[in-house]
Amino acid sequence: MIINKKWPFKVGTTSFIDPGPIVDNVKKLGPVFDEIELLVFESQPFMTNDGPVPVLPKPHEIKELAQLSRELGVTYNVHLPVDVSLTSPSKKERILGVDTIKQVVELFAPLAPSTHTLHLEWTPDNVGDGKEGLNQWQNWALESLETLSPFLNRLSDISIETLEYPPEYLFKVLDTLAVDLCIDAGHLIKYNYDIKALFDRYGHRVPLIHLHGVDFSHEKPKDHQGLDKTPMDRFLPTLEILKQFNGVVSLEVFNRGNLQDSVKYLNHLI
Repeated sequence: MIINKKWPFKVGTTSFIDPGPIVDNVKKLGPVFDEIELLVFESQPFMTNDGPVPVLPKPHEIKELAQLSRELGVTYNVHLPVDVSLTSPSKKERILGVDTIKQVVELFAPLAPSTHTLHLEWTPDNVGDGKEGLNQWQNWALESLETLSPFLNRLSDISIETLEYPPEYLFKVLDTLAVDLCIDAGHLIKYNYDIKALFDRYGHRVPLIHLHGVDFSHEKPKDHQGLDKTPMDRFLPTLEILKQFNGVVSLEVFNRGNLQDSVKYLNHLI
């Protein structure tokens, strides 16, 4: 793969393009991409007959990733775990979430990640979808992030990702705390949210854009596909943002076919 260097942004992709360990993926992708999105979706040990088995990278793997960064000139961002919650109605679960995020940030600190991307899960079944429920959810998010803050170099080390709910739900959090924003363009396209309005308001606080295709040919649109699957009329607002963005764009796909299609598509756009 060859990436067109005429874009103003750095180009990255995920650490799960080929099945196998993160280190093996970085060895293959690091010579091509500017940055690798290290996927740490799971954090809690899984149980076997012999007891719990840790799932987080081991210290020797972190050392090897640091060495690869120096050798290949590649940088990293970290996608924080999604199996814990900072916005759960359960205070016990929120405390576990904060403790887990702290542990993961400390583990990856030797890699000096450009950002740590965090999901703030919206659970209307538990919270309620009215104004009062939204306010409570936002307060839980603020409380958790404030608890996490002393363990970070700065709060802007965290970037909150846009998910399936309206981006406006995040405004209270973003306007109260100095966290960054990760714009997931694929999610905005899938749910028909306004990327221009969001970027106009918070673009100066966006270190990372997740970019992936959305296939609308299914009854339920499928995201995290090759970029070529997105109809151009839906992609155009994102394209205008990309032309002025100088952070990192991570092609957030999870297999080689979708990655190759996305790189080819991106190269032909400029």
